[in-house]
Amino acid sequence: MMQIYDRLECLQNRFRALDSVAIAFSGGVDSTFLLKVAHNILGDRAVAVTASSSTYPEREYRAAVDYVNSMGIKQLIIEFDELKIKGFADNPINRCYLCKRELFTQIIMTAHQHDISLVADGSNADDVADYRPGMQALQELGIISPLQEVGMTKQDIRALSKKMNLPTWHKPALACLASRIPYGQKINREKLAMVDKAEQYLLDRGFGQVRVRHHGDIARIEVPPEQRSRFMDANFMNQVDETFRQIGFTYTTLDLKGYRTGSMNEKLIKSKNKKAEEIT
Repeated sequence: MMQIYDRLECLQNRFRALDSVAIAFSGGVDSTFLLKVAHNILGDRAVAVTASSSTYPEREYRAAVDYVNSMGIKQLIIEFDELKIKGFADNPINRCYLCKRELFTQIIMTAHQHDISLVADGSNADDVADYRPGMQALQELGIISPLQEVGMTKQDIRALSKKMNLPTWHKPALACLASRIPYGQKINREKLAMVDKAEQYLLDRGFGQVRVRHHGDIARIEVPPEQRSRFMDANFMNQVDETFRQIGFTYTTLDLKGYRTGSMNEKLIKSKNKKAEEIT
């Protein structure tokens, strides 16, 4: 079995074979690691492309810009509003495809304007296990996913990021705010703002990984399993309830299973598996 440093060497060799590359950079664990490796190999021929987006918290955008500036890496900024994409606000199950198709089309155009022909994203080997329609858009547009190509998992990336002293090695996983709203329920700026404020409130109180799922007037909180017990304190529960009411939620619930990747896809995956069983 290929070891972690073998995978790192394969990744480095992948970049050595390129003339230049634009990294779709969000400031998350994966794209930060990918950008660092690419810049180590290609120097100024590796640039970051970051979107100022309506579905990502402003704090994440600022952190991404600050990191690139601190590293002296060239960064290209594009203004991107997912809510202007036809069909996106309807929140269909291929929402991510619609978004990625438009976003990476703009990233490609921006890269070409700076004489860079190839664009890479930070998808890793673990991403193939979840429902991710956006990956189809990347394939159609010719985007490369070097981390996925060499078999790097999230655990690999965190371990190597720690060795490289990257500030993101233990950063919680990121996902766009639209992923907090169940498929079929309309996405608008008000809902996105509610989720953002609610999650920021919990992050400020020391929770490491937070998702606030928007179910109409109900907020469903997901936190790491080991941190669920904090909600057994009556005073804390009252504070959370009052704050979430001020944000706009009528009811606040705690997901008893805790945070897990792709929880909004569980019903969809279960339905697909059931149909597959019926066919066989």
